[in-house]
Amino acid sequence: MKNGTGRCPEGNHPKIKPVCVECGDPFAAARRKAGYNLCLACGEKTALRQRKYWTVAPMHKSNYVLITDRADLLGINNKGGLVK
Repeated sequence: MKNGTGRCPEGNHPKIKPVCVECGDPFAAARRKAGYNLCLACGEKTALRQRKYWTVAPMHKSNYVLITDRADLLGINNKGGLVK
């Protein structure tokens, strides 16, 4: 039974599943209650895109440098600096 707002008065109806905003597939209501609006597969893809990778590169006759961009890593340890 709906009230005037167009929503079910009990909150989340057990037969209505939330829909992923990325792919449009339905996913578990418990995941929506946890605050997610993506299905598990799309959530993993999004997390991998947002993950930051880094490495430590030793500089010639200097210290170690933290590198977060792969393009910066190319030619950086060529006895004198950045070579492209």
